[in-house]
Amino acid sequence: MPVRLLWLLLLVVASGCNGPLGLMAGGELDGEVRPAPSDWGFAGDYGTVQIETRPEDPYSVNIAYTIIDGRLYINAGDTETAWVKNLAVDPRVRLRMDGVLYGLRSERVTDPDEIAAFGRAWTGQSVFRRDPSGLDPIFIYRLVAR
Repeated sequence: MPVRLLWLLLLVVASGCNGPLGLMAGGELDGEVRPAPSDWGFAGDYGTVQIETRPEDPYSVNIAYTIIDGRLYINAGDTETAWVKNLAVDPRVRLRMDGVLYGLRSERVTDPDEIAAFGRAWTGQSVFRRDPSGLDPIFIYRLVAR
């Protein structure tokens, strides 16, 4: 198969996908809509989900999450990514986990004790994850029900 045809096929497949594809951002997420749980413990200690920001022009990405005491966190470290910039304008997000959508609101974490607790949980997941506690700025968000 010629390389151009392969790229065209990949582009067609990617454009038909809803949401992000690997490291490429996507648009509006779909799925069964459910109310946000009061405790995210059912999701395990950590994993990967999709979040959608910028409701007026949806922008979605795959992102790692961490659960601490039933609360759901996402982290950009010290990098002001596109989704972080979107949250600064509008804190509303939609999260897709296992095909289910939850409407949530992001709250930037600024409390040093909460950041330290997140850092311990985050670095405990992999030797390749650095502790965000010493970063400045730091972009850790707690996702809560709207």
